[in-house]
Amino acid sequence: MERYVLVPDSFKGTLTSQDICNIMRDEILRVRPSADVVAIPVADGGEGSVDAFLAALGGERIEVPCHGPYMEEITGFYGLLPDSTAVVEMAAAAGLPLAGNRLEPDQATTYGVGELMAAAAEGGAKRIILGLGGSATNDGGCGAAAALGSRFLDETGNVFVPTGGTLDRIAQIDPTGQRSLPEITVMCDIDNPLCGPMGASAVFGPQKGADTEMVARLDANLHHFAQIAARDLGVEIEQLPGAGAAGGMGGGAVAFWRGTLQMGIETVLNTVGFNNIVRGARVVFTGEGRLDSQSVRGKVIAGVGRRAKQVGTPVVAVVGSVGDGADGIYDLGVCSVFSINHVPEPFETAKLKSRENLRRTIRNIMGFLTAIMDMEEAYRE
Repeated sequence: MERYVLVPDSFKGTLTSQDICNIMRDEILRVRPSADVVAIPVADGGEGSVDAFLAALGGERIEVPCHGPYMEEITGFYGLLPDSTAVVEMAAAAGLPLAGNRLEPDQATTYGVGELMAAAAEGGAKRIILGLGGSATNDGGCGAAAALGSRFLDETGNVFVPTGGTLDRIAQIDPTGQRSLPEITVMCDIDNPLCGPMGASAVFGPQKGADTEMVARLDANLHHFAQIAARDLGVEIEQLPGAGAAGGMGGGAVAFWRGTLQMGIETVLNTVGFNNIVRGARVVFTGEGRLDSQSVRGKVIAGVGRRAKQVGTPVVAVVGSVGDGADGIYDLGVCSVFSINHVPEPFETAKLKSRENLRRTIRNIMGFLTAIMDMEEAYRE
């Protein structure tokens, strides 16, 4: 039985990864009704990551009482996969949408994320995938660490839970009460350091509500935290690539729990056993909203192309648009690229036709592939 593997990223603002998988599957089966179609919705670590993993692998979505970004009581969740891997997306407890109109990154906390991690460990998780993305916070993961048993002391010896605005009060970090956790893989698709002009506060602080003055204060506070972490935890994180993810939680995950920072697509492919799935497949379909030079640096299409190339399976990328610097993708295992937009028009207009355009594009590709396969079969006869 011929197999097709679908590993698309979302088309931001138009179609989710699951939407794209559904459309691709429908059109493939329309032309090749006996085909085996394997869909792997891609999670990038942000909102929707738990559901994407569950859709790809099965498992259970487990709801947990926890605290939101301003310590309000909420119901969060994590996913438990069949192999006892837990998927925790920090957006479920500290996400920007949970903050509503209250954009105060100096006061927001990751405390609830730590509660979700604790619940996953207590629920029998043998490994935790921690998704970073879409956070309202800038606390370096200290809130989560506090929820998991680390103590933060000020100069007078008082214990407190630091936020982005109070990291400078930390005089000592005492990790002796930290609860035991399984191996942690951190989904992190950026390489920003913790501090500086490319750090967490400067690059991502404004979208969380920080003005120029607050950005400078938050950056200085993360610098202070990094110094204390180096002294008390024995880990240098200030210039670590990826440490600036999610308000510094990338760095915190390494410092507090010795987490391994990994590109989101690599985490997905490793977790689903991609190399075995793709071996012998007819075609791998991947894609994202815009293919450009950033895509070549390690996003979904590049990651899928590299892996499929290792086993000799062709990869077709279906994208919304193609920008400058995209040609490098052909060196990474991608055979061809198709844009779903057939006429030049503004995004606001094109996005309304995304479903129809994607469906038509897959139908055309499959029509061509089927003609080639029919010719091959006739030649063999």
